[in-house]
Amino acid sequence: MIPLRDLHSRKQTPWVTILLIVINALLFVYELSLGPRLDGFLLQSAFVPANLHQGPLLPAIGEGLSDGLLSMFLHGGWLHFLGNMLFLWIFGDNVEERLGRLRFLVFYLAAGFAATAAHAWFNPLSTVPAIGASGAISGVLGAYLFLHPLAKIRTLVVLFVFITTIDIPALIFLPVWFLIQLFSGVASIDAGDGGAGGGVAWFAHNGGFVAGPLLLLVLGGKRR
Repeated sequence: MIPLRDLHSRKQTPWVTILLIVINALLFVYELSLGPRLDGFLLQSAFVPANLHQGPLLPAIGEGLSDGLLSMFLHGGWLHFLGNMLFLWIFGDNVEERLGRLRFLVFYLAAGFAATAAHAWFNPLSTVPAIGASGAISGVLGAYLFLHPLAKIRTLVVLFVFITTIDIPALIFLPVWFLIQLFSGVASIDAGDGGAGGGVAWFAHNGGFVAGPLLLLVLGGKRR
């Protein structure tokens, strides 16, 4: 199932959502420009859970925070980048409208850090660089579900040669999405991957999604 758009109208231009997409796009173009130097750049710039357990605690945490911030805006390929930006564009505008621009920016970054913390908790000794906006965007999805559970999501459904679009309530679409992330994470733990099966930080998605409604309430974005 691929979301195409939500059918919940907005009244304001989502400037922060647009800004976040532009920043992600610029950094992705920069990644593409690196060519063979990309792997070295990612190793130095991405978040690595094992780094938190090396050396003095406070410097390690400081490095983890800085790497965690940069890693929210890096992506591992076109599919990773385009998929994240599609979800951010569809669901970010309504959350931004409820919180306001500044609080939405704070919310987005806090959700990203919460997702990074969840990933580090389940993969404390991992030396694999973790990148992507998925954790922060998962927080947006969790907040959207809390705010607009009955909003319809225009969804592309592909079953072998059968292709159609249907309108699915957020109350169904987003919990199904979350359960897929949860089951995938649990399965990767059972497989000995610590929640990062196939190179995907499943528990970053789960952590961000759970943190979304909580951060929304902390920042004053209750349902009207």
